[in-house]
Amino acid sequence: MNIMEKFRFPSPNPQVNMYIITYMSGSYKVKGLLAEPKDDLVYDGFLYLRGGIKSVGMVRPARIGQFASEGFVVFAPFYRGNRGGEGDEDFAGEDRMDAYSAFDLLKQYPRVAKNRIHVFGFSRGGVMALHTAIHRKEAASVVTWGGVSDMELTYGERKDLRRMMKRVIGGTPAKYPDRYKERTPLYFLEKIESPVLIIHGEHDQNVSFEHAKRLEERLKLLKKPVETWYFPNYTHYFPPIINRQIVSDLCSWMKKQALT
Repeated sequence: MNIMEKFRFPSPNPQVNMYIITYMSGSYKVKGLLAEPKDDLVYDGFLYLRGGIKSVGMVRPARIGQFASEGFVVFAPFYRGNRGGEGDEDFAGEDRMDAYSAFDLLKQYPRVAKNRIHVFGFSRGGVMALHTAIHRKEAASVVTWGGVSDMELTYGERKDLRRMMKRVIGGTPAKYPDRYKERTPLYFLEKIESPVLIIHGEHDQNVSFEHAKRLEERLKLLKKPVETWYFPNYTHYFPPIINRQIVSDLCSWMKKQALT
């Protein structure tokens, strides 16, 4: 297994054990949070791919515990360069390897059903999730929630992210179109085999609804299995009671995909 270290982490959920994991992603030691129900049973695996970059959008233990308590072994990479991990994040560039290696870690984990590993991405994690399913065709399902699908579109929409994107990607989409295209899963969806669920608030100001529509249209054009849950009244962040219901619903949806 590519687990180098495993330390107990104080869990906010009494039904769930948590651990800080150090694992290998290429030549880097990367860290992440593992959550599993407090028993000895085997569960579906759940790869949680966070949004943001650096400390923005960092993995929240309560959120990971929420998914684990639905009956999953959950692993959430912090991505390279975070929380003591080696390397530097580059916003869905080389750091995509951290997601692929995390998928492989779940596949090897004794409490995970090998052919029932699901991939979930929130915000920037949407790109990470789709690329993971493209490179790990055995993924049982993919859920992207408020997810980015087009990196050039993100550059155009998010003036506040442009400086960061130019720094980590090397320049603008006009200067380096191939670098943005290579990070954009829309161009590689013919390789995806997993069923996809797209969840998006139509008033999302962080990741516009256009990302969801482009993803849906491309998947349908390629005749890939896709389902959409669109919410006309919500933004990037859903009210807590609605959020909890959607978590429960999407977990049920995932488990159904693994049975087909």
